[in-house]
Amino acid sequence: MIRLNPEQLVFVTERHLATLTTLRADGTPHVVPVAFTWDADEGVVRITARRTSVKARNAARRSADGAPPRAAVCQVDGGRWLTLEGPVEVVEDADQVADAVRRYATRYRQLEHDPARIVLRLEPDRVMASAYMSS
Repeated sequence: MIRLNPEQLVFVTERHLATLTTLRADGTPHVVPVAFTWDADEGVVRITARRTSVKARNAARRSADGAPPRAAVCQVDGGRWLTLEGPVEVVEDADQVADAVRRYATRYRQLEHDPARIVLRLEPDRVMASAYMSS
């Protein structure tokens, strides 16, 4: 499980948007702006999305060998940046979606109810960051 250092932890709790990169069926990158939350206890990124979104479809697509898809979330603020990369999965469990919505409200704003809402759960196995946050 990835543990972020103190500078990284502060950065992922500030109110910033990020980009999410997933791969389309043809292997090309699909990059979209997202809001995300970091769960330090579980070492996971959560992104709420609609079930029918391209990012959700990309996150649900397994490779021919059954491996889970990979994704990267990159948050940038001026010269500060942090990328969290790892396997991603679609979570539809109502309790987990509600938890993600609660976390989102803490960092950003309250979301309206959406029965098509799911969660993309990314468990990073790689962290890249600007130099001052890498130590």
